Amino acid sequence: MARNISFFYTAEQVRNKTKFVTRRLGWIFLKVGDVLNACVKCQGLKKGEKIDKICQIRVVSVRKERLYKITQAEVIKEGFPNFSRQQFIEMFMENMGCAFNVLLTRIEFEYI
Repeated sequence: MARNISFFYTAEQVRNKTKFVTRRLGWIFLKVGDVLNACVKCQGLKKGEKIDKICQIRVVSVRKERLYKITQAEVIKEGFPNFSRQQFIEMFMENMGCAFNVLLTRIEFEYI
C-alpha cells in the first residue's frame, strides 16, 4: 500500500504536472522506486473530511541537501518557474518554519 505525501502548498503544480522535485523535513526513509499517493492534505483533517488524492508518483532520486544550496533550475523543478532562488527559499522558510541552512530531503519523482 502506498504512503500518502501532502502537497498542500503545491497541489496546483502537481495537478498540472509541472512539479518534479519536493524538499521535505524528514522523509529520510524513502527509497528509489517507492510509490506515493500525492494528496492535497494528509494530516489534520477535520471530522468528515477525506484525503484528496491527486495522483500517484514514483520516487526516482532521494538525497540530503541544505536549503540554501537550491539552484534556479531546481526552483523550476519545484514548480515555481517565476520565482527566484531567494523567493523560493523565503517561501519555504516561512511555510516550514525553518532556517536557510536546514538539512532537507530532496525527493525527485515521476508521475505514474
